[in-house]
Amino acid sequence: MEVKSTSKSVPVGADRVIKKTYPVLEMTCAACAVSVESILNHTPGVAQAAVNYANQSTTVSFDPTVIDQQGLQNAVRSIGYDLVIDQEDPQLVQQQAQQRHYEALKKRTLWATLLSVPVVMIGMFFMDLPGGNWIMMGLSAPVVFVLGRSFFVNAWKQARHKKANMDTLVALSTGIAFLFSAFNTLFPDFWHQRGLHPHVYFEAAAVIVAFISLGKLLEERAKSNTSSALKKLMGLQPKTVRVVENGQELELPIAQVRVGQLLVVRPGEKIPVDGLVESGSSYVDESMISGEPVAVEKSSGSPVFAGTINQKGSFRFHAEKVGGDTILAQIIRMVQQAQGSKAPVQKLVDQIAGIFVPVVLGIALVTFTAWMVLGGDNAFTYALLNSVTVLVIACPCALGLATPTAIMVGVGKGAENNILIKDAESLELGYKVNAVILDKTGTITEGRPKVTDLEWLATATEPLKQILYSLEAQSEHPLAEAVVERLKEENIRGVALDRFESLTGRGVTGQHGGKTYYIGNRRLLAERGITLIGFPQRAAETWQSQAKTVVYFFNDTTVLALLAIADPVKETSRQAIQTLQRRGIDVYMLTGDNPQTASAVAKQVNLTDFRAEALPNDKAAFVQQLQQQGKVVAMVGDGINDSQALAQADVSIAMGRGSDIAMDVAKMTLITSDLNSIPKALNLSKNTVQAIRQNLFWAFIYNVIGIPIAAGLLYPINGFLLNPMIAGAAMALSSVSVVSNSLRLRSLKL
Repeated sequence: MEVKSTSKSVPVGADRVIKKTYPVLEMTCAACAVSVESILNHTPGVAQAAVNYANQSTTVSFDPTVIDQQGLQNAVRSIGYDLVIDQEDPQLVQQQAQQRHYEALKKRTLWATLLSVPVVMIGMFFMDLPGGNWIMMGLSAPVVFVLGRSFFVNAWKQARHKKANMDTLVALSTGIAFLFSAFNTLFPDFWHQRGLHPHVYFEAAAVIVAFISLGKLLEERAKSNTSSALKKLMGLQPKTVRVVENGQELELPIAQVRVGQLLVVRPGEKIPVDGLVESGSSYVDESMISGEPVAVEKSSGSPVFAGTINQKGSFRFHAEKVGGDTILAQIIRMVQQAQGSKAPVQKLVDQIAGIFVPVVLGIALVTFTAWMVLGGDNAFTYALLNSVTVLVIACPCALGLATPTAIMVGVGKGAENNILIKDAESLELGYKVNAVILDKTGTITEGRPKVTDLEWLATATEPLKQILYSLEAQSEHPLAEAVVERLKEENIRGVALDRFESLTGRGVTGQHGGKTYYIGNRRLLAERGITLIGFPQRAAETWQSQAKTVVYFFNDTTVLALLAIADPVKETSRQAIQTLQRRGIDVYMLTGDNPQTASAVAKQVNLTDFRAEALPNDKAAFVQQLQQQGKVVAMVGDGINDSQALAQADVSIAMGRGSDIAMDVAKMTLITSDLNSIPKALNLSKNTVQAIRQNLFWAFIYNVIGIPIAAGLLYPINGFLLNPMIAGAAMALSSVSVVSNSLRLRSLKL
């Protein structure tokens, strides 16, 4: 199958297409993003390109055999922007460029403001000052053509490619206002001879540049705040590491670390890459990955993860995953992709932004023509003034920022609450979910067997516990580890066994001190001729009714202890399910386990609707069945067997401790094992969509109301005409208000 680029000139091989995200520099408005996206999509070799104005990046799918990264960069540069293709640390390059841009913008805004203030004072309060027009022209010229030079340069670059953006509107409005005023200053008699006063609008041209620069300054600061969660994640990565080579410790940049190298971590340091501990021991704070506040003990053979914080101990470990392969890097990449992805509503907004500037130019032309025809004695002055005001007030930036800023803040808020969101679509759809399907093992339950009950029928002496420990430590049965872990909690250690034998399908046996001991199931107990009566019988039956596995520890004549093993339900599962049910969401449980166990678990969490012995295709079919009933379905799972159902669901949520495949398929990943994150994720979706709708409403209503007023619609009614510099202030305020509304999500309590 061949995928064609939109230029329809060079075939793009689907099997050769690669997908990469690059920072974009010099974008100043939403229409800029549309221009970059358009030029990339029309570049031979590009299968698809999507540009996100809010986080200043583009995701490009391209065929490297047709076009390389340099070719992509050249295409973007041809229309006045730039692409960061430095693969060492592109985000750092972008941050540095944005910082330089921010500092330059701050200086330009300061000087534009300082020079504009006397122009406004003269223009509004000292109109009859001798030589006032000449002073205003002298002060406003550097504001418009030096400090506002970028507007004209960018507008020209756009015009060369038959495109227009916000810079086009600003350049036309300020340029025309200044040139008209300069003509009236240089040739006032032209108007005097016609009985008209030569009005000047230097203050409007200067203040427009100052206000728009101030608006962009505030916008840049606000946009940097929307990605603060991502910056925090990036801040978890240490810059240097200590590597052991030939017995000596060397400090190297983290980029030079290779798989297999031996690294040293000292107390209080961040772990630089993923690996396995070789020697030493410590406790590590892994809350940024697991969400669990308790530090985890690390010793020889224990895994460690980049970005986690070592506590008081020191250890050496071998690097297993470095660079982009670490879990932290994957988390950062997932957040970046989610913040750069587009919500479905954004596609419509992009189309509107693409035609917005040409439409505004058309409205300005109609405004000019209408005033020339109907404006009376001062028709030309009114026509020019009002068409300039239309150009100034019509701002596509608020429209372009409405969706992506809310998505960026929403994704960042999710990351802070251990909810990783892969794309904007799932965030936009989450609030509609009215059916949630939960896998049992590892989702509702802990996902690993534990000894829930231990009853000693004989005196629980330490030698007996040591023998039990030794038998289970050598057993290969999956449940044996649960017994070992339980005895470890009591600081029990093993003893040497004289003999050990595995009894397939029944248990194990061993000898110590001349006596034979057994641990196994009821079948092994019966084989040895031992019968349960009284309390042991009642305890075993009670545990079995609760879907627990009962294990017996005995010698040749007597049962010494009974153990019940089960996969325990997480402490928060019942609470999370009740929260969802209170919101009117139907909750189901699907499991491949037997009906008895499924029923017992469902009862513990107050679920009445569950399916047992469900195969992977059964789970997917059940999701489809609910969808056919008109439900919006969220599937929550952690295993490979859940991946089919996750792919079928409208919103797919993976548990962070689950399989890589489940996390790859799912649109959201819960880093923590706490199911309370599910209602939090749905609540985040609801508030994010609410913010998007509010932003779009204000962006649209602003232009619907502002443009007619700027065109002079109120003049026949009450004689009101909007001053161009007030229009410039309103335009700047609209973008800042949209971003500020999105930033409210940061203080949201999920």
